Amino acid sequence: MTAAISLDVVHSEVVPLNKPKPGTLFGKGKIDELGGFVKNLNIDVVIIDGAVTPVQQRNLERQWQVKIVDRTGLILEIFGERAQTKEGTLQVELAHLSYQRTRLVRSWTHLERQRGSLSFIGGPGESQLEIDRRLIDDRIVKIKRQLEQVVRTRELHRAKRKKIPYPIVALVGYTNAGKSTLFNRLTASKVFAEDLLFATLDPTMRKIDLPGGQTVILSDTVGFISDLPTELVAAFRATLEEVLGADLIVHVRDITHEDTEAQKKDVFDVLKRLGVDRDDEHGYLEVYNKIDLLDPDFAETILNGAERDDSLAAISAITGEGADELLALIETNLTARQDTLSLDIPASDGATLSWIYRNGTVLDREDREEIVHIDVKLSSENVGRLEKMINITV
Repeated sequence: MTAAISLDVVHSEVVPLNKPKPGTLFGKGKIDELGGFVKNLNIDVVIIDGAVTPVQQRNLERQWQVKIVDRTGLILEIFGERAQTKEGTLQVELAHLSYQRTRLVRSWTHLERQRGSLSFIGGPGESQLEIDRRLIDDRIVKIKRQLEQVVRTRELHRAKRKKIPYPIVALVGYTNAGKSTLFNRLTASKVFAEDLLFATLDPTMRKIDLPGGQTVILSDTVGFISDLPTELVAAFRATLEEVLGADLIVHVRDITHEDTEAQKKDVFDVLKRLGVDRDDEHGYLEVYNKIDLLDPDFAETILNGAERDDSLAAISAITGEGADELLALIETNLTARQDTLSLDIPASDGATLSWIYRNGTVLDREDREEIVHIDVKLSSENVGRLEKMINITV
């Protein structure tokens, strides 16, 4: 993950811990050993891929005279680098402040000094520590108010989308699984997509047409990661809730990654924390991405397996292999819960015919003298809309 924010790693190692020390995490021998690396290599930052308590962070910083960053802190730094929109910046700042607040311990002498009533910021007997905490709390309250407005705006957008009868397909997956690359492939867009962790923080939506003619909205979402900090799940809930409103969740997996199964479990854990129901067999679709990087024989085996499973697709978002099959599979899953109607529409009623093609999947069409006979699949919502449009009962 350090490469995501251009840090130069000069030393790394795995440190087994049978029982973490409450005050220092590591034992004295390991602290002295690692301290030697810190001093001899002129290290500025030590990153620990795990949870570090505020007290442990303070004590290690005192011992090594460097900045200590734990897993949550590093993820927050990466998110800070990636945030592009006002909403994304606010979400990152909220998560950062929530995390920083837990780090307020009596680390330095200035935090222990009492301030008098003449201070502009502090009241009588208020310590610097208390002032820092109060300032952070005030900022958190302000950001939450701003994000509440974002949530209200999103709800308005969702309400408008419900009036525009297009199903929503949400791409989810572990960070760097290739969601944005796939999004660009399917929508012919130019969303930022790089071989980086958390390249996407702000949700992006585009309309695409499925093979049967139906229009859907495709949504690209923030990537998940193992042990996703609680602060981030809370801060990005407004963004992640786009997944909750989706008609179909498409889980993009990097099938070449050695920990792909563990990553799948991590994605499921985050979806569960969000309250996403995966019990609907037609509401969830799994996509094996990056098959172009696999051994050809193994890739062929995966492709053959995907052909026999309506809940699985195998693709290369880079080369486009399997993209057409994926779109067809998305259509199959979306239409599985839809009603099949046989309609006779006047050939002169071009507006209704156009609406049917945009909002449904046409299975068969027969042009007669003055009538167009159509077999079409429509969602229950669109069946109701069609009844009102042409004043019939279906």
